[in-house]
Amino acid sequence: MSNPLRHLAIIMDGNGRWAKERGLRRTKGHEAGVESVRRITEYCAEDPEIETLTLYAFSTENWKRPKMEVDYLMHLLEKFVRLERDRYMEHGIRFEAIGDLSPFTPRLRDTLEETRELTKENRNLTQILALNYGGRDEIVRAVQRMLDAGEEPSEEALGRHLDTPYTDVDLLIRTSGEQRLSNFLLWQLSYTELAFTQTYWPDFTVEELRTIIDDFKERHRKFGGI
Repeated sequence: MSNPLRHLAIIMDGNGRWAKERGLRRTKGHEAGVESVRRITEYCAEDPEIETLTLYAFSTENWKRPKMEVDYLMHLLEKFVRLERDRYMEHGIRFEAIGDLSPFTPRLRDTLEETRELTKENRNLTQILALNYGGRDEIVRAVQRMLDAGEEPSEEALGRHLDTPYTDVDLLIRTSGEQRLSNFLLWQLSYTELAFTQTYWPDFTVEELRTIIDDFKERHRKFGGI
């Protein structure tokens, strides 16, 4: 019996190196990465089994990058979310954003919230963008919400106060050859299957995704058992 794949998460890595190897500015790599987001999201929306696709788009550590690059990423993010609205509706994709959104501009926060509200009834796929997100930060904020609610500490209580509903990730993919979690979904990855590919994110194709999923389906998941 093959493993069900309901929640897929991807660390989209390698945009900058993809651009550098082609003698391009890093911003061109991010633009090319947007196209990969589109094709992978559309594929997942058409897969009847995949319910959630979580993409690591901007980490809490990414603020350390040059200001010019960060400003460009914020502009690209707002533009992407606005332009994707028709595509979300066409493919039945519900949009969500997780992370600490408070440092973003009011305009960007409004764009994210308007898109979430517009797409909230879509059911083919939930696309979650992790923005100003860090796994440790999420857990700290969840603990604070749990305490504010006066709840006794437990895995179930903490899970309810995470940025996303308590749903474990079945498969995590990281592109570009790096083999680390980079503070991504630390709580949700407890028993996740991991896959690493040398391919830079802008070159990541649906065909390679299918190959990785086929391998995942054949793995023996023990969840601490035998």
